[in-house]
Amino acid sequence: MRLGYFTMPVHPASRNPTETLREDREIIILADQLGYYDAFVGEHLTDLVENITSSMMFQATLIHSTKNIKLGTGTTNLSHLHPVLVACHAAMFDHIAQGRFILGVSPGALPSDAEALGIFHEDRNKMFAESIEVILKIWESKAPFDIDLPDNRFKVSTKLTYDEVTNTGMMYKPYQNPRPEIVGTVVAPFSKGVIAMGEKDFHPLSANFLYDKWIKSHWDNYVQGKANVGKKACPSDWRVARTIMVADDDKVAKDYGRSSEQSPYRFYYRNLYHKLRKGKRDAVFSMDGKTPENPVPLDEILDNLVIAGGVNEVVDSILALHEKVGDFGELVYAGLDWADPVLARRSMVLMAEEVMPRVNKALGHSRLDRCSACQNTPQPLCKT
Repeated sequence: MRLGYFTMPVHPASRNPTETLREDREIIILADQLGYYDAFVGEHLTDLVENITSSMMFQATLIHSTKNIKLGTGTTNLSHLHPVLVACHAAMFDHIAQGRFILGVSPGALPSDAEALGIFHEDRNKMFAESIEVILKIWESKAPFDIDLPDNRFKVSTKLTYDEVTNTGMMYKPYQNPRPEIVGTVVAPFSKGVIAMGEKDFHPLSANFLYDKWIKSHWDNYVQGKANVGKKACPSDWRVARTIMVADDDKVAKDYGRSSEQSPYRFYYRNLYHKLRKGKRDAVFSMDGKTPENPVPLDEILDNLVIAGGVNEVVDSILALHEKVGDFGELVYAGLDWADPVLARRSMVLMAEEVMPRVNKALGHSRLDRCSACQNTPQPLCKT
């Protein structure tokens, strides 16, 4: 099982963005040094708590500050950008990073972003579906481009201006052949979007704020999507994010991860719950999958979603999660504000150097394992 990293990120709005952006960079540089497989970063335009407005631009600053870690957009909000921009920028990033790039995609969920862009009343899920089809078509096609897909608002043509002499009307293909890995973050229980991911060979990342009991529904739908196109699903393709705090002392971990009023974990889930409840999307915090009539207590959310403790307890919790949901290829560590840099850094170190080696030993996973669905490319830590 690989170890990855994801951050929205979420910082108190009172903090200086110059400082928080520097902190977010330092965390990913640390993750690279510790051997984390990949790092995903979110983006929002109109949220002072989530300080990164372009995940691709932010990650580009880390290409030459890191050596091995794959840099992912987490996500690029496709309703915000024309697909030509996404296709061209992603291809350029992939070349600069020489393949250390993952394109994470989503429609874009923050209503204030949509309002600012004048698309508040648009069907952003439809915009997303149309955009990704055009992006893939650009990468698959040769110039001159003449892309006019049925029921798709995005038309792409360079027929009038194509010139082989000046090499205009053309677009670069990505460094990775035929394209970078495409990952979609999944929030809703039983999400039908995961079926489409399986059909298109996109890979799901189950969100860290989804209760354990709903996670397996993502894998079941992914398997169905793969089967729809005559392929077998590989557990290595599935990422599961969890909110984790591990410390040398069990009490310190639980205090920092749950109980202290200064806990960045409490701040994160208080902020997130308010946003989701306001948007009537707080069903993820219920045990029956229905929107709760009354507010869910913050301590209940933290008890269900934060894995906090010493190394042994965190290892046991991850193994219990694996027992509940089955094999998955990557545990994604959700990064939060570094309210206490010493504790936050130590948690990431312990995850890489103590927790994951013990987890993989218990599961019998090896970096050389591959499953029958991975015939073409060896998949790290894949075992079925």
